[in-house]
Amino acid sequence: MTQNTSVNRFDTRCNTRFFGPPASASGRREKLTLNSLKLTFVFVALLAGFAVASDQTQTSGSPDRADLVSAVRTLEKKLGFRRTKNFDKESAESAVAYRCYYTGKLELPDSYSGLQLVAGTKDGCTVNTQKYDVFFYPMDANASGKTPLSATLAHESTERFLVVVPHEDFHANKELRKLPETWGEASATLIGFLTATEVARQQFGEKSEVYQNLLREPELFVRKAEIVNRYYAQLSQLYAAAHAGKVSEHDALEQKQQTFEQLHQACTAITPAPKSFNRCPAANNNAGLAFDETYTKYYPLMYQIYLAKDRKLRPTLDALENALNTKSETDAAQNLKRAVASDR
Repeated sequence: MTQNTSVNRFDTRCNTRFFGPPASASGRREKLTLNSLKLTFVFVALLAGFAVASDQTQTSGSPDRADLVSAVRTLEKKLGFRRTKNFDKESAESAVAYRCYYTGKLELPDSYSGLQLVAGTKDGCTVNTQKYDVFFYPMDANASGKTPLSATLAHESTERFLVVVPHEDFHANKELRKLPETWGEASATLIGFLTATEVARQQFGEKSEVYQNLLREPELFVRKAEIVNRYYAQLSQLYAAAHAGKVSEHDALEQKQQTFEQLHQACTAITPAPKSFNRCPAANNNAGLAFDETYTKYYPLMYQIYLAKDRKLRPTLDALENALNTKSETDAAQNLKRAVASDR
């Protein structure tokens, strides 16, 4: 096979400070072998983006990670979280898994479950970036229920660490498994922020930098969500027009490039910079955008619950769990809207 190291510039803007999907997400696609894909051998060398994404790193004065996990678990128990074994053990590995998500140049699934997926390695992905939009994801955590504490997550900022632990633990909520990933990820993201903020208040005090930083995260993420959702809708319409023959493939690809440039400009304008997540999609292409949409699609609606409950953790958690206790997406959305309206 011919090695081709040229990578579309949208494929190289990769930041991987993410909250990992459950270990079983898109499991049927992980069973595919690389040989069966018959793709050109291309190393997607995006580890630089991974390093840049971890700019808020642990210092010698950072709190012990085991103590922070213990503090989070104490609060989770009071809140009624299901007990997990996530982060109970440490790992010397920098990632718990290496995933290669990809999709067509004019295809935009509505969540990471719609993306094609094969295993990657620490060196990247063997997926043809001339044919597909690729997102290489070195996962620093996931919601397996027994995911170890990776070396990468152990050296992340205190803010990032405090958010990731309850985010992954919240996925153990059985009610969330009745609904698509877009509901589970949005709710786990919000509850992760709020749980982390309360732990920071208890551990460091309300005047601490960690607490003040985490107070801003829910609002910063809703700004990101609104941007991601807006450009996701715009690109979905463009691709639908292309598939219907209303826009040529050439014109669609040109408009796509312009739209992703606008998206990148919009998300990088979010200030101040978040401490626990990336301002922009993990990869500035269809794969990265579809992945982010999983987390952002319903987050603005859930954020309204948070505001309606006076920005309080327990009332927000109770309202979300009640609203999501259904098997229907339509019912879940209606439940959330009614919950918001009832508190106005």
